[in-house]
Amino acid sequence: MNANIKSAWFVTGTDTGVGKTFLTCALLLALRDKGIKAIGMKPVSAGTDAAGHNEDVEQLLAASGVAAPRRLVNPYLFQPAIAPHIAAAEEGRAIDIGRIVTAFETLCGMADTVLVEGVGGFCVPLGPHSDTGDLAETLRLPVILIVGMRLGCINHALLTQQAIAARGLTLAGWVANRIDPEMMRFEENLTALVARIGAPLLGIVPPGSTPTQAATLVRLPD
Repeated sequence: MNANIKSAWFVTGTDTGVGKTFLTCALLLALRDKGIKAIGMKPVSAGTDAAGHNEDVEQLLAASGVAAPRRLVNPYLFQPAIAPHIAAAEEGRAIDIGRIVTAFETLCGMADTVLVEGVGGFCVPLGPHSDTGDLAETLRLPVILIVGMRLGCINHALLTQQAIAARGLTLAGWVANRIDPEMMRFEENLTALVARIGAPLLGIVPPGSTPTQAATLVRLPD
């Protein structure tokens, strides 16, 4: 990648709806509190409101410490909230990873840190022959994994860890996000994950937290 890139991470999750945007915003707010110029990037998003905006992208724009054009923060936006490869096919468009890389490198020239949020889980298709893992591999960024703490999270987390390693990427750390406040045996599940994930636990976020609250509970990898 471009030698001018200062620091950047790829944020992925064990599934959709596990808090990737929420935690990316929390990390961006934590960086802002430290006076670090940071930008959140969502290369591919699906689902728009009446104004044609995507909620995740709007949240990242608001949390970022640097104002950046939407076309760079979110190169690909699709109207229906469906899998991106299906949305792209329906619109007759193709998701070009090279275009995303160019936008990413431009953002890196505008900030000290860029957090790139994936779409769905790590293996979500982007087209007939590419997926989110291909994007992460092309960017060659260390990965932060958001684990949605609920029944089944151990299997999902360990499979995602294997997929990241298979791409030759570094799992730099993970966050335990308590998306199910009624999850049984939370501590036991957390212990099992700590013992099996070969990367540091970057924070535990309790249910009902706001991004501002979560910003005080999570950290970026060393």
